[in-house]
Amino acid sequence: MAGKLSPASFVGKPIQFGTDGWRGMIAADFTFERVMEVAPRAAIALEKVYGDPTGDRKIIVGYDRRFLSGEFAEMAAQSICDAGFNVMLSECFAPTPAFSWAAKEQNALGAIVITASHNPAAYSGLKIKGGFGGSVPAEVTKMVEALLPEPLPTATPGSLGHFNPWASYCNEIQTKVNLSQIKAAIASGDLVVFADVMHGSAATGLERILGMPIHELNGNADPLFDGGAPEPLPRYLGKVMEQIKTYPRKGNELIVGLVFDGDSDRIAAIDGQGNFLSSQILVPILIQHLATHRGYTGEIVKTISGSNLIPKVAEVLGLPWHQTAVGYKYIADRMNESKVLLGGEESGGIGYGHHIPERDALLSAMYVLEAVVQAQKDLSTQYAELQEKTGYYSSYDRIDLPLSSMDVRDRLLQELKTNAPKEVAHQAVTDCLAIDGYKFELADGSWLLIRFSGTEPILRLYSEAANLERVHENLTWAKEWALSF
Repeated sequence: MAGKLSPASFVGKPIQFGTDGWRGMIAADFTFERVMEVAPRAAIALEKVYGDPTGDRKIIVGYDRRFLSGEFAEMAAQSICDAGFNVMLSECFAPTPAFSWAAKEQNALGAIVITASHNPAAYSGLKIKGGFGGSVPAEVTKMVEALLPEPLPTATPGSLGHFNPWASYCNEIQTKVNLSQIKAAIASGDLVVFADVMHGSAATGLERILGMPIHELNGNADPLFDGGAPEPLPRYLGKVMEQIKTYPRKGNELIVGLVFDGDSDRIAAIDGQGNFLSSQILVPILIQHLATHRGYTGEIVKTISGSNLIPKVAEVLGLPWHQTAVGYKYIADRMNESKVLLGGEESGGIGYGHHIPERDALLSAMYVLEAVVQAQKDLSTQYAELQEKTGYYSSYDRIDLPLSSMDVRDRLLQELKTNAPKEVAHQAVTDCLAIDGYKFELADGSWLLIRFSGTEPILRLYSEAANLERVHENLTWAKEWALSF
């Protein structure tokens, strides 16, 4: 890595919050000094926007398993105390949704979580959660950015306490599933559970909730993440996929693999044959399960990049649905406005209106296990049945395309604004949705979404079509279009 860094790399970039938090390279952008600047201002913004429900000015501070996360959290906690707030600092790593839950359960102003989620090892980050138990909207993070140049007000220091976030969080999840049924299936050997926690904050999580052992992989702390990134994508999951494929079967047992990102707010799965299943597949299965077996009702919320199977399943079940920009905070906003059954995004974030307005991978994992046990069917079998029921068959893929500069990004954006394509890969554009990037609906029923990173010269390309060949035709067209500028 050292050979790829120039002196300019060590000049910290401006502190900017993206779709879910501020992230930066450790020691270059993300430093102790900067964390101590951001954290107390985040607390001030939380108090200004939401008020104080209890009068004790409480802030939860938590962290993941990345390099120096605990130390960054201690610095954040102390700086928040010095600004006059009372802090409850986690005594150990835990999933981000555990800290969101703690903020709600403890009637805090909110939570500050040190995590870079699924980013590579060189990065750390800071997420801000509201006392309602979810990601704060853009108005809060913009306020934090605006407060950065201003001196902190003089205050009498607050108190600093410590707590273990796991017990209450796991207990809450246990109340939401048929725990005894799942445990009985595992104990009898009818259900075999693998979990790749990717050296992240989900480590020990399922075993804590279940109260029994499972096949957990990569549960050790590794700040280098095996040289990859703690992101639930097939290229990082060869080990768990191979173990499931080669697992010695004894009969008709159902095998499920569950995959968690670095801070356990995103999930993917592996079916009994060792095939990767993204949330594009899991979300429809979970909608079916929660509506049919648990009797939940409410709106289904998807981001613009979510599969078109999601609204098809909602319609079959008589449920309303709504579409948002990419970013779980937009789903959280909707959860705070309407009665929502489930909200999901294509990158693996899934949350539930009967929980907190936060994506929660461990709760999703428990619902996946419950769905398999109650249906007595492999995940891929359930997905195939949903495709047949809705008459909608599709494949999906996405690519992230690095651009040479932000200038190229700006030219592409201007081109889309003023001269959007009328045809994509020989298919006429029948509609264009521009709530987040540009989503082109095509004559053959497929779609292509072109989005831009707000802070980096990266183009994000997504497509869904009747088959993977057609998906790749759309993505290749988009890539060639972008590189022509």
